[in-house]
Amino acid sequence: MIREYFLPLPVTALAQPIRVGRPTQNLPERVTLESPALEVMTDLKQFAPLTIEPEASIGAANAEMIRHGVRLLFVIDSQDSLLGLITATDILGEKVVQAMQAREVSREEVLVREIMTAHAYLEAINMADVRGAKVGHVLSTLRRAGRQHAIVVEVHEPTFHETLAALPQPLPTQTVRGLFSTTQIARQLGLQLQSLEVGATFAEFETLLAH
Repeated sequence: MIREYFLPLPVTALAQPIRVGRPTQNLPERVTLESPALEVMTDLKQFAPLTIEPEASIGAANAEMIRHGVRLLFVIDSQDSLLGLITATDILGEKVVQAMQAREVSREEVLVREIMTAHAYLEAINMADVRGAKVGHVLSTLRRAGRQHAIVVEVHEPTFHETLAALPQPLPTQTVRGLFSTTQIARQLGLQLQSLEVGATFAEFETLLAH
């Protein structure tokens, strides 16, 4: 039956060179404070997140950031669960010195888990709120949190059948859907930030946008 009904598909020879497709996201080059927030969000359904393990060295994390031209990595475990975030600012900051002193190790021996911002200290924005927000709302949220990055989560409510079948009752689950970055937003606003310090970054935003 298979031989008679399912005919083979046509095949073609591979040309050279041939590229392997990767997920991409084309954000607009220019936005304003009134632009939709989605226009400055890195969508992790379109752009594969860059991750690292907690036991990796900070040197490995820094090399990964440089290789991909980013300033943040998601720290995940073997089950792809989010453990925290590590940024270039973390690697260049006082956390590294403190870890070196605490364990009496060299800089090369400091691990990602020792300086990352752990999951328990992260705040997230609900994707449902992002859909109706503007760029100005995102900047206000980042300024209030005192952070240069914010993660966006999608909340999945248990279905009726899941609720009936499970005891105890299942809770809503979250999936990291996106990321906001002050560096990315500044680039799209056409601003050239001179500092990577959180306080100075938002001071620059306010000064430059006031003109």
